Amino acid sequence: MIRRHKTQVLILREPFRVPFSGLPRQDRRFSAAVKERLLARPAKERYILFIGPSRKEKEKMSDTAVVLASGGMDSCVTVGLAHQVGHRLALVHVNYGQRTQRRELAAFHAIAEHYCVPESRRFVVDIGFLAAIGGSALTDASLPLPEDEPLDREGIPISYVPQRNGNLLFIAAAWAEVLGATSIWTGMVEEDSSGYPDCRRRFCDAIERAIAEGNDDEHPDPRIITPLIHMRKAEIVRTGLKINAPLHLTWSCYQREDRACGRCDSCRLRLRGFREAGAEDPIPYEQGV
Repeated sequence: MIRRHKTQVLILREPFRVPFSGLPRQDRRFSAAVKERLLARPAKERYILFIGPSRKEKEKMSDTAVVLASGGMDSCVTVGLAHQVGHRLALVHVNYGQRTQRRELAAFHAIAEHYCVPESRRFVVDIGFLAAIGGSALTDASLPLPEDEPLDREGIPISYVPQRNGNLLFIAAAWAEVLGATSIWTGMVEEDSSGYPDCRRRFCDAIERAIAEGNDDEHPDPRIITPLIHMRKAEIVRTGLKINAPLHLTWSCYQREDRACGRCDSCRLRLRGFREAGAEDPIPYEQGV
């Protein structure tokens, strides 16, 4: 029995087709029975019966994407891609005691304004306990950040914040459950990055399974979407330019909030990406960079 949705009927002059993949799982058995009956009728009398939400119900239902948005270039392009495919955006920003926390928050709000995301769909979370745990030069000013070191060096850099992305994904999952969102988008990059272990796709797969295990059965289990995971920085820049993402509003520097230093790993990866993409980085850098 179909209880949740009204029925829409479309009369077409072509052979019967039903988009079963778009139907709620519990509705498909009933739809298969309908299909069997319809196929028994003469072709000219066939019509499509789509068991699904009405237009008004569709508008109320969630096609929401929860997007982790740091204010950096990668997350900005990710927001743009989620917007491009038509998702209703719900943006999450996390303050965890990072050195450029205020500047990143400002960039987050500027990007949200660009995509017309209202305040009610921006969620800013403070998890200062990551700074209290320590172990990262991003959250502990007494630890020097690497400058001008080889970008392709081996090992995990001191800028790695232990288990940061796991915390972020579970925060996004909690809000996704409340909103009924079907996806969580994140701008993690595995191929051309600083080598953080929690930026790997297999890490996201494990978190996705854990979220599904702990999720309310009445809510959809959100997929973790990582559109940039296998891209190089130059590809990310080209993608951002192609979709008109507001790269000029982003901030990537690990240690300065006025002008990007151009020497930390994040700045240098970004600059290399723009250089290889044949484009000019629109944010201001320290003189001489």
